[in-house]
Amino acid sequence: MTDPADRLREVADAASRAFSLLPARPEDLVEPPAGRSAAHRLRTDPDTVERDLVRLVLTIVELLRQLMERQALRRVDEGGLTEEQEERLGLTLMVLHDRMAELCDRYGLTLEDLNLDLGPLGPLLPPP
Repeated sequence: MTDPADRLREVADAASRAFSLLPARPEDLVEPPAGRSAAHRLRTDPDTVERDLVRLVLTIVELLRQLMERQALRRVDEGGLTEEQEERLGLTLMVLHDRMAELCDRYGLTLEDLNLDLGPLGPLLPPP
């Protein structure tokens, strides 16, 4: 079985190689067609690519966790669950939240760090 740290390093190396294909200087960028704005250039740092990748993965997991939580609350509000099911669901969601906090701590992140700014669309995750 492959060590997860080795696999993560492989992914980080692949990402680093992919990003190295981007122009190194702004003057190397090809001018966009008339009427279109230039895309923002990605900046990567080999020292932080692993942490950035973990941040992206944890952001997706946190988004899914919050969606599951909303779905669970909707089901509880509709009254379609027994009291035992509601209790299990609540405990499961609390454990998921705790695990997310532990993973964030492990990589030096906070849950607020996972809330990506989507520009004009606003933040990815709703306020707590």
